[in-house]
Amino acid sequence: MACFTELSKDNQPEQILEAREKARTGEWFRSKELLKVIRHFYLVDSIEHKNSVTEKSILFVLIVSFFIATIIGPFFIPFLRRLKFGQAIREEGPKSHRKKSGTPTMGGIIFMTSIVVTVLVTVFVTGYATMSHQLIMLLLTLVGFGAIGFVDDFIIVVRKNNEGLKPKQKLFAQLVLAAVFFYLYLRNGYPTTISFFNLFDLNLYWIYGLFILFWMVGFSNAVNLTDGLDGLCGGVSVISFGAFGMIALAQQQTDIALFCFTVVGALLGFLVFNLNPAKVFMGDTGSLALGAAIAAVSILLKQELILVIIGLVYVMETLSVILQVAYFKRTKKRLFKMAPIHHHFELCGWGEWKVVTFLWAVGFICAILGLIIAI
Repeated sequence: MACFTELSKDNQPEQILEAREKARTGEWFRSKELLKVIRHFYLVDSIEHKNSVTEKSILFVLIVSFFIATIIGPFFIPFLRRLKFGQAIREEGPKSHRKKSGTPTMGGIIFMTSIVVTVLVTVFVTGYATMSHQLIMLLLTLVGFGAIGFVDDFIIVVRKNNEGLKPKQKLFAQLVLAAVFFYLYLRNGYPTTISFFNLFDLNLYWIYGLFILFWMVGFSNAVNLTDGLDGLCGGVSVISFGAFGMIALAQQQTDIALFCFTVVGALLGFLVFNLNPAKVFMGDTGSLALGAAIAAVSILLKQELILVIIGLVYVMETLSVILQVAYFKRTKKRLFKMAPIHHHFELCGWGEWKVVTFLWAVGFICAILGLIIAI
């Protein structure tokens, strides 16, 4: 009696005929083969159901987070205007930016609220996700660094200048939150290894803690530097979180994937109000939160160095500032017309929208390259 254990596409017709014959003669019911076939179909159906649920959950968080952000915006932006929480524009900045003075800031609250509400609904109402330690760590990171940015923005709008928290105060708060993240990271049994583009892993032991501090603080500030043109930071972050969401799906890290796509949906909703001419800026409230969150995602997925590729625009913006300062101290001359580098492009005669779409394109190409390496 032939063993009927798997319904492959190659020999499915023969197996179906064999199954029918066994069912007709009753031979199936005198053997264990019926159980094997039922089990096979159950496993296939379970996998298909799981994939279906994942697709539905991703679509759900994208739509819900997008609409929550677009619903909050029209109410929250006028509220910020009434409070006169407008952005002060630096005198040394491009002259074309002076007309933006008074544009409401702290708009990061819009997409942060959308993200938190969507995650809670997804966990406690739909059941598409569980409140795993990963989601807890990501939400704490997002809200914690967002709170630092909120305090910074609040001081700025109250004083009506660009002097918020002192650099040492901001850095201390960022280091504390990064240290809390590292504590939770170790408590949940994560390794202290770093992956070198999936080629090999290197165990850094306690040095990995210092790496996490550097990574989270560094990228929170890098994303903050990127937030200098209407829609720039939001668009680049949509691409970055979308790429890491796909990496999370490839690793079957569903909760992280849902978080990433929730951020994507919320940012797309925010961009409705942030594209040129912007009705609201995300402020440090949003940029610090996004930077720390994307760093946390890369750490939890063990794809830390892939962030350098996917987030190359953030890296470019930061390096342009570092090089500008170092070069000026050494030569008393400017390496770029202005830093971060998006302002350099503006002073070279590029329109704001051209600069933004160019850097979006760079981010998209880098995201594709990062996905090829990571997946």
